Order: sequence, then structure tokens, then C-alpha cells
Amino acid sequence: MKLTHLPVELLRYILGLKNNDHLDINTFITIRQGKTGLIKLTEIYRTLESELAMVEEGLESAIDLDVPLLYETSTHLLKAGGKRIRPLFVLLSGHFGQYDRNSLIKIAIALELIHMATLVHDDVIDDALTRRGEMTVKSKWDNKIAMYTGDYIFSKGLMIVTEFSVPSVHRMLSNAIYEMVKGEIEQIKDLYQTSISLREYFRRIKRKTALLISVSCELGAAVSGATPKTTALLRKFGYYVGMAFQITDDILDYVGTEKELGKPAGSDLKQGNITLPAIYALCHSERRAELHRWITLKQIEDNIGEIIAIIRNSGGIEYSRKMARRYLQKAKVCLNQLADIPAKESLLNITAFIEERNF
Repeated sequence: MKLTHLPVELLRYILGLKNNDHLDINTFITIRQGKTGLIKLTEIYRTLESELAMVEEGLESAIDLDVPLLYETSTHLLKAGGKRIRPLFVLLSGHFGQYDRNSLIKIAIALELIHMATLVHDDVIDDALTRRGEMTVKSKWDNKIAMYTGDYIFSKGLMIVTEFSVPSVHRMLSNAIYEMVKGEIEQIKDLYQTSISLREYFRRIKRKTALLISVSCELGAAVSGATPKTTALLRKFGYYVGMAFQITDDILDYVGTEKELGKPAGSDLKQGNITLPAIYALCHSERRAELHRWITLKQIEDNIGEIIAIIRNSGGIEYSRKMARRYLQKAKVCLNQLADIPAKESLLNITAFIEERNF
């Protein structure tokens, strides 16, 4: 067995490695043992290795410019790596039509740039110091530089999309961006609000996370000329997977370690972001009054250990996992209606990875 030629940062994500963890074949074999979803995900990345390598090259080319500071900040973000899960969905969905490699790679690059831009802006709003174990742009430079970096990366993504003359492509993407911004505003409005409802939470993560994954699947199918029915099914699949992916992220914020997450446990709550495990605890924990008080008075930092324990003991983690599994089951129902091609099996394997992921 040999490691693929995927970018090192991407391989580290697939293997769950962070920071300066040693990367060699023994680590690769050890980490894969007993993790069916991870094994299958690795194989998916392997089958799309050449396309994903072209996506990485395209991302690097997109931020190549003659403004040294913007180049430095954008490169810093790019080198921090990432899941590249959106390009993966674009490429796999493209197999359900007439696979147009060049068009799919362009769409994948554009969507990943838009996603990267939202991360930079998120870090400013959340006052986040680290992401994926590295300093954020806002912490290494400052808020102003970070905001302009995000704007620059966002504009580069949109410039790539202008190369497509099909109006539906622009309509799909514009609608997703519009809803994403609404989701960001809702998150700011809901900070430290202990009365947030399940409906409000699900609507927020739909706009923040699920929609961009959904449009990744939709655009991948659309630019490949897939039938309207197939495109609609892939859009719904992406939505359900995106919801499960974000719920799993929210679970990991309470059960993962800093080494696994690339940021301290409980980071979301420290920033006032009330997610599903906490919402459940605020309603059902015997110590919900303490939890309400600490969050409302913004005393989270001083009591984070106790707060995490309360949430873990409330049943909130188990409930959240149950909800993630429900969304994954809905995603599988969509897949069952699609043509039986290898890409379908790959999408099914991604749902298995999401269900068992711990990083």
C-alpha cells in the first residue's frame, strides 16, 4: 500500500491528523483500522485524486495576485487545509450526467473559494483564534485584514462562476449565498439566547452549512446535464447530508479533544453559539437553571468544564446523534432513487463516514 499524491493537508484531514502529527504509512494503516467509513472515504478521495489535485492547483492559481498582503493572508488560509468536501460532492454528482471534467473542476474551485471566504468572516464574528490547529487570519493579522481577505476570496469565486453562461447556475448559487447570509445574521441574533428553539436551530444550520453542500451536489449535476429529477434528488441529498454534517460538528464541539478538532472543546459555546446538544440540555438537564444562568450572564469561559459535563450528562449528545442519523437516513432514501453507478456507492460511503466521524 502506498499513500496517494493528494495534497498533504488533505491527506491529514482524511486521516484525522492535526498540527505536527507524523504522517507515514504506519500511521495511515493504524488510523484506518476499525473505521469502515474512514477507509471508504479514503478510497473515494483516491479515485478522484487527479481532479482534486487540479482543484488544489486551481485554488492556488485563483489567489495568485500582485498585492503581497492579500496573497499572504489568502495563502495562509489555503495552507491550513480543509475537508474539500464540497468539491468532492461536485465531482461525484457530475457522474450522474455527462461528466464534464473541466466544468466540474471550475465549479468545485468556485464553491470552495466561497466556503473559504465564509470561514474568514466567521472567524472575525466569532473572535476565533485558531482553526484546524492554525492561527486564523484575524488573529495573525487583524479583523480589517481578515474581512478584506474574505471579500477578496469571495470575489474570486464569483469571477470563476461568470465563465458559465447557463442562467440556472447563477440562479442556484445566488440563492444559496443569499440564504447563507441570512443564516449568518440569524446566528449573530441568537448568540447567548438560551430560548432558541429547535426550529430556529435547524433553520440556521440549513442556511449556514447545508445549503452550500446542497448546491454543490445540484451544480455538479446541472453543469453535467443530468435530468431535472436527478438534479433535484442530488440537491435534496446534499441538504440532508449537510444537516447531518453540521449536527455532527456541533456534537464534536463537546466530545472531541483539542488535538482532534484543531480548537479547544466548547469553542462554539464560548462564543455564544447555542447548538443542538446545548439546546437539549437547556430543556432537559436537572442543572438547566445553572446552564441558563452561566450562558445568559456570559460566564461560560469560567465554567466551561462544568458546562460540558452538564451537556454530556443531559442526553443531548445522544439526542443529537439520533437527529444526525435521521437526516442521513433521508439522504439514503434520495440515493436509492438514483442510477446504480459507482458514484452512488461513493455518496453512500460518505454518509457512513459522517455517521462515525470523530474529527
